[in-house]
Amino acid sequence: MFEVFDHTADLGLRVRADDLNSLFAEAARALMSVIVSNPDSVEPRDVLAVTIAGRDREYLFVDWLDKVLFLFESKRFLASRFDVTIAADGVSAAVRGEPYDEARHTLAHEVKAVTYHGLKVEQTESGWLAEVILDI
Repeated sequence: MFEVFDHTADLGLRVRADDLNSLFAEAARALMSVIVSNPDSVEPRDVLAVTIAGRDREYLFVDWLDKVLFLFESKRFLASRFDVTIAADGVSAAVRGEPYDEARHTLAHEVKAVTYHGLKVEQTESGWLAEVILDI
């Protein structure tokens, strides 16, 4: 589950999930919902492999979202499904989606960056919680 909230001139994402893998996947879905206003129109036609090295959970979270954003910015790749595995030494994922098609996809916000401002990735009594601010 995720929600998007306003933050001055930016947007925030608050993401909840039962486990860490799902938290990262749900955060990427939340990011896509900010980029494209009709994320359900994105079909999982193509698969891209993503790996990110690192050990710090918060930095990995930002690096992960940065990578998803980079796929859109560099390849115009919109993602709809994320099979994420968090290990002790980083993140690996299969990212499924398709190239942006202006006839089917409606862009919503231009996300300039994923920031560290207000960053939170923590385990709670009810699962995992992450908060991050997007510069738009």
